[in-house]
Amino acid sequence: MSPYLTEITPETAGWTYSGLRVVALPPGGGHALDTGEEEMLVLPLAGSCTVTVDSAVFELRGRRDVFSRVTDFAYAPRDARVTITSAAGGRFALPSARCANRLAPRYGPAEDVPVELRGAGQASRQVNNFCTPEAFEADRLIACEVLTPGGNWSSYPPHKHDEDRPGESVLEEIYYFEVAGGPAGPGMGYQRVYGTPERPIDVLEEVRTGDAVLIPHGWHGPSMAVPGYDLYYLNVMAGPGPERAWRICDDPAHAWVRDTWPGQPLDPRLPLTSTEERS
Repeated sequence: MSPYLTEITPETAGWTYSGLRVVALPPGGGHALDTGEEEMLVLPLAGSCTVTVDSAVFELRGRRDVFSRVTDFAYAPRDARVTITSAAGGRFALPSARCANRLAPRYGPAEDVPVELRGAGQASRQVNNFCTPEAFEADRLIACEVLTPGGNWSSYPPHKHDEDRPGESVLEEIYYFEVAGGPAGPGMGYQRVYGTPERPIDVLEEVRTGDAVLIPHGWHGPSMAVPGYDLYYLNVMAGPGPERAWRICDDPAHAWVRDTWPGQPLDPRLPLTSTEERS
């Protein structure tokens, strides 16, 4: 039986580079794995932990949950032994990318994570750019977190990154979701993915905490946070290009929406999180 709540590998996804595992540890529990051909992050979703990468040891403060604060994280290179232990238990995401170069293990402080408020009006959202090319060094892996207030749309206008051309790069992408609960129980959201006549894909899925949507190609968005329930997703990306770059192309039918944002305020509920614990 797999130790993972979520396990997406290049083989199970049917592609080449991007992967994601989510492991849950009981109080006092631990988990060890070898990274092999993949570089990997240890990103607390709920709880704190100690991460040992070969002989390097990193203490991650973590967070109560994804809606409470921006978290710190650890980077593990390929060909490394990783051990995660947690005194109080928790859930930990392990975004990964198959890569060629071995970098040094490192700690990513929460205070160094660039927090971006993107969009406007009902397209307002928060993006935690903790492992984007400008924020943190990796060989191929690109990852960020997006928090969308209830009733808003993010990953919008719909966009794609499946061609190697000026302004666009080829990236396989995973969306991993968590949804804030309400008075009567768990919340939900929705994710749209659609393709072209040459490369068809047609997805409109209800998503709940622990669900993931794979995007091998095509336009993706919007990610819809239904009223009353804030939406979180972790984006994991990697691709074949010689440059680690995140370049997107908006769907021309909907790109005009960006031009309306300068006349609209940001959602006043943002930012939903910071490096300080949210009560």
